[in-house]
Amino acid sequence: MKFGEWLRNLGGKISAGMQRFMAGRYGTDKLNLWILGAGVVLCLIAMFVSNTTVCLVLTLVSYGLMIWALFRCMSRNTYKRYRENQRFSRFFERIKDREHRYYTCPKCRQPVRVPRGKGKISIRCPKCGEKFTKKT
Repeated sequence: MKFGEWLRNLGGKISAGMQRFMAGRYGTDKLNLWILGAGVVLCLIAMFVSNTTVCLVLTLVSYGLMIWALFRCMSRNTYKRYRENQRFSRFFERIKDREHRYYTCPKCRQPVRVPRGKGKISIRCPKCGEKFTKKT
């Protein structure tokens, strides 16, 4: 057996082992990538800070974020991780949405989306029918 063939077989065995290990685990998603990216950025910032206390705090926070991302990736509670990612995605979409404002119904706490720039308007909740007035 040649070295290249042996190396390909080893790679296949490692890949199959990782697939068996990750079976039933959550894996990665957008929230994980953001958490991991924030950890790496904080670690890079800590490299250029001269104050040792600030450097230590930034390094510890960055390691904490990276460990949190690994925990989420290896978690078997897929439903909970999916819900976390959904909340993150909804929050991120609201930040990017420049054409609408979001309010919550005072009665049932249902989020209601209304167009921006319409002045003072009366909003009717689609869930419970409660009417309330807000400025957009």
